[in-house]
Amino acid sequence: MGKSNKSFWMTPQGLVALLFISFPTYLLFIEHREHIFQFLPYLILLLCPLMHIFMHGGHGHHHSTDHDSSHDSFKEETNKNEAYRDGYIEGLKAGREERTDKEKDNAR
Repeated sequence: MGKSNKSFWMTPQGLVALLFISFPTYLLFIEHREHIFQFLPYLILLLCPLMHIFMHGGHGHHHSTDHDSSHDSFKEETNKNEAYRDGYIEGLKAGREERTDKEKDNAR
């Protein structure tokens, strides 16, 4: 039979861990509420980098050795999209013209 993938928090060890986490948290909020609210702005600021570290896991940085055919190269993508290619070429031409105009102004 296949083994089901249960979450850690639903295992007996996870439930005990939740109990050990929840009891001190409850006491902190009941007995030391003033101290927690005093440092709340700093805790919120600390939460920002922690969220940044732990929540950026799914940006597609998988390091597989096989090349997926769904990911085309930049050249292949521009060849497929004619409007993008035309706009890219026009932008290159405009940049070259601007550069030559600046060079002419500097030469004077």
